[in-house]
Amino acid sequence: MASRKTKKKEGGALRAQRASSNVFSNFEQTQIQEFKEAFTLMDQNRDGFIDKEDLKDTYASLGKINVKDDELDAMLKEATGPINFTMFLNLFGEKLNGTDTEETILNAFKMLDPDDKGKIHKDYIKRLLMSQADKMTAGEIDQLFQFASIDAAGNLDYKALSYIITHGEEKEE
Repeated sequence: MASRKTKKKEGGALRAQRASSNVFSNFEQTQIQEFKEAFTLMDQNRDGFIDKEDLKDTYASLGKINVKDDELDAMLKEATGPINFTMFLNLFGEKLNGTDTEETILNAFKMLDPDDKGKIHKDYIKRLLMSQADKMTAGEIDQLFQFASIDAAGNLDYKALSYIITHGEEKEE
């Protein structure tokens, strides 16, 4: 039996879990395991919850150290309570009902483009995709690059790629 202090501390987590208790039925076991790995990578202090400091540390591990507090607060506010693993799954369940919007994909790329040039060098993208989270193979990345507009200097036009990902074909000029 857990102590009274422990029960009180876990109250937020239990509320979050009750609010989405059937979220596990929305995913296959392999997906749940992949989400657990992602959650564990993000839960930097290993307390079972993702908080602002965990997000800052996660961004830092990806090379982005100047994330604004209001951006982190906005991310945390997407959850209806403390972000334990069940809440994390629930958030991703809502997001995975289809492809992200073009705006969402663009915003993800923009995080890697602090000068807002609309382009990111293909070698940088390749290095990230082969080393972070659900690592892609060189072949998978080459396949992705077949659909991307890459200039002579090796810069990938992520605005055009975002359009292709969400609409299936390049815009007619």
